[in-house]
Amino acid sequence: MSYIPILILMLVALTVGGAILLLTTLLGSGIPNKRKNTPFECGVPSYGSAHHRFSVRFYLVAILFLLFDVEGIFFFPWAVVYKKYLSINSFILIEMVFYIAILLVGYTYVLKKGALEWE
Repeated sequence: MSYIPILILMLVALTVGGAILLLTTLLGSGIPNKRKNTPFECGVPSYGSAHHRFSVRFYLVAILFLLFDVEGIFFFPWAVVYKKYLSINSFILIEMVFYIAILLVGYTYVLKKGALEWE
């Protein structure tokens, strides 16, 4: 019984999506022309071949940013808990120093590997 609202919502979503697809098919102009059939990429006309190698340096930097950013999110709950529980704050402080040390080891490893050097 508790799943009936979810089922109704799914049926409404499918009905609206299907109606929109049907209306665009029936009312759309469907007349192909040269401008409609050209590939679009950020407003820049394409040139050259699409079969060349891409540098993965940007993706590596982006993944490293996400990794260190997500790990940095854990500082906020630590700060809240550290202020709330003052009786055991020395243990919490030691744990956070250990956590920061692990992050620094990872950061220095990334720096020594040259992953953040942009060429």
